[in-house]
Amino acid sequence: MTPTKSESLATPSFLTGRRLFICLTLILLGMAIASDVVFKHWQQPAISFTLPLVGTATLTALMGQWVVPLLRRLKTGQVIREDGPQSHLKKSGTPTMGGIFLIPTGLLVALAWTGLGLEQWPLRVLAIALLTTVYGGIGWWDDWQVLVRKSNKGMSARLRLLLEGGAALCFAAWLLRMDPTVTTIQFSWGWALPLGLLFIPLAIFVPMAEGNAVNLTDGLDGLAAGTVAIALLSLGILVAADFPDLMILTAAMAGACLGFLWHNHHPARVFMGDTGSLALGAVLAGIGLVSHHLWELLIISGLFLAESLSVIAQVGYYKATKGPDGIGKRLFKMAPLHHHFELSGWSELRVVATFYLVVLVLGFGAWLQGILPQSYF
Repeated sequence: MTPTKSESLATPSFLTGRRLFICLTLILLGMAIASDVVFKHWQQPAISFTLPLVGTATLTALMGQWVVPLLRRLKTGQVIREDGPQSHLKKSGTPTMGGIFLIPTGLLVALAWTGLGLEQWPLRVLAIALLTTVYGGIGWWDDWQVLVRKSNKGMSARLRLLLEGGAALCFAAWLLRMDPTVTTIQFSWGWALPLGLLFIPLAIFVPMAEGNAVNLTDGLDGLAAGTVAIALLSLGILVAADFPDLMILTAAMAGACLGFLWHNHHPARVFMGDTGSLALGAVLAGIGLVSHHLWELLIISGLFLAESLSVIAQVGYYKATKGPDGIGKRLFKMAPLHHHFELSGWSELRVVATFYLVVLVLGFGAWLQGILPQSYF
């Protein structure tokens, strides 16, 4: 696909979808290999970041070779919102619901790997997998309703939030029973915040917020899958020493995202849909809750938070400035935030590459503040 004149001006000449994919692959491999070297003396020989990352990426890419044409034959073409960037209209008809091979592949590899590589099959991975599957099911039903109705409106927001909240409540109840100490939020500089029963609404909020934030980020080719892959590995590095089972889960799911990107990098041949984005948010939330790393999760998820806040701010500002004619002002050219940069003259590739870099820096920041001596703060 030949870029337009405006796209050429907004994109560095060396930047293409394939080169960006290769660059991200090298970054993820570098993170995984470096982590294996650092944590080698803490882990059993059979446990690593690199092997599940590469294995799941390969398996997911191969699965896509069969599933993507099937989705195309089933006419699961994406319905593009008419009020979005006009450059996106050409994407109409691209198969969606790609999460149906991304999520199961990552979860099954993680479950199998932890079952074979560890002495005792950890219940934590299974619980997070169930939460992720439920969120993926909610997203699938939403995607299906969009396809049936031939519009970008799926299930009602109230029903969707109710289902997400119910799943998060069940997960929170299980977590409290398994680990009562989880109600105390630990900060890396030595502070602790005991929440008691207030932990329950927080544990319900985190998966809902994370799932919908990733869903909002899923608006450009390769954006959600790439940023989540970086976020997962960043979180995995933080939990590896204490939770090797969760480390494997982060590596497997990051690998699934990477394998999916083989088909999703610009120009995308498939989209993950709500099926994938809601589930990926649930994975991040579940790992953060179980590992007592909610503060670090907040830092790593800074980009997803900014995407959500941009939508909230846009809607609030529009309502607050609404005049007698019923029309308000816009804080951004378009929300979520990635569309604002697009309409400011950036190409998709430039936005995606920049957002990858932002999440990488946030991940490094979360890791750095986690190892700095307490006296530094």
